[in-house]
Amino acid sequence: MTNGTSTRPVSGTAFKVLIILSISHCLNDLLQSVIAAVYPLFKDDLALSFAQIGLITLIYQMSASVFQPIMGLYFDKHPSPWSLPIGMSSTLAGMLCLAFSHTLTWVLISVSLVGFGSSILHPEASRLTSLASGGKRGLAQSLFQVGGNLGGSLGPLMVALIVAPYGRENIALFAILAFIAILVMIPVCLWYKRRLQLLKIEEQAAPKHVKMPLPKKTTLFAIAILLILIFSKYVYMASLTSYYTFYLIEKFGVTVQDSQFYLFVFLFATAAGTLLGGPIGDKIGRRYVIWISILGAAPFTLFMPHVNLVLTIVLSFCAGLMLASAFPAILLYAQELLPYKLGLISGLFFGLAFGIAGIASAVLGDMADTYGIEAVYNVCAYMPLLGLVTFFLPDLKKAENKN
Repeated sequence: MTNGTSTRPVSGTAFKVLIILSISHCLNDLLQSVIAAVYPLFKDDLALSFAQIGLITLIYQMSASVFQPIMGLYFDKHPSPWSLPIGMSSTLAGMLCLAFSHTLTWVLISVSLVGFGSSILHPEASRLTSLASGGKRGLAQSLFQVGGNLGGSLGPLMVALIVAPYGRENIALFAILAFIAILVMIPVCLWYKRRLQLLKIEEQAAPKHVKMPLPKKTTLFAIAILLILIFSKYVYMASLTSYYTFYLIEKFGVTVQDSQFYLFVFLFATAAGTLLGGPIGDKIGRRYVIWISILGAAPFTLFMPHVNLVLTIVLSFCAGLMLASAFPAILLYAQELLPYKLGLISGLFFGLAFGIAGIASAVLGDMADTYGIEAVYNVCAYMPLLGLVTFFLPDLKKAENKN
């Protein structure tokens, strides 16, 4: 099934499948977000520097990012209905190892396992989301993404409630959620197995080929612009997901537990923004959503380093809301450029997001050690201004009308 037939959506939107995929994404990203949420605990227990915190994030993000396009490309050619539980099993093992890691080396091994699990889930679940969309791809992708963002926001909250007060060995309790996620995925696996059998019959009866909407050179140029936008978004997001708690503790003197609640506010905003981005993109076009989302965050990011605690929380919420709405639009725009390689594109963009976040976390951690944590936010505040390059993105609706 290498000619794109496996990416054709079912007739009608399969909302039950989309909801299960969203729940699976929620549980997966909840587990992923535990890593950043427990940084203050590991920093104290293992006497880690900010640079070593950045190294943990780098290894975790790289294990997720490098394998994502590889997994996406592999499953484009060899789709498997049981790929999602396999990935979650790796995450389950990683959470158990993390709970009892007492050296930096074991922490790095643990986060690598968690990252590898994510590298399988994101491209495969994104492919299934498109298949179940019934043509409403923006809505479907937002439902899928909001599950991930909601899970990402719940992770720090759960860490604040069940890990921070009682010790980091309680991270092992999150393995229960990984097991629940595997059980939740089984109905989708069975549905996908039936779809693959049906698609194979359809392909043998009447093979169909999917055309690219733009010439090859224009497509590559558009993908390059999208990569710049991903870079601007995730460098800033890395500054918040990895170091926001340290920033609040150092600048405003809040407790570790309170900092987790404030991180939850930011991550909840990203969930809300993601839910809005896809459907709005279906109505007004992906390009306009990208414009508004990334550039629209700039006023909030530029003011945030210069205000008090209350306004910092408010501005971080607004910045998260705006920036998060961009990713569904960026991903779907890229998928529309190469509609016969959904797994590869999903893996590339999810992987790039993880990779950029990992590298940025390592660089920003070193910057925080050298110049102070506040310097990180003074520099990163300008990243959303790169949203200006959206001007150069081709209008896909005009290209479709010409064809």
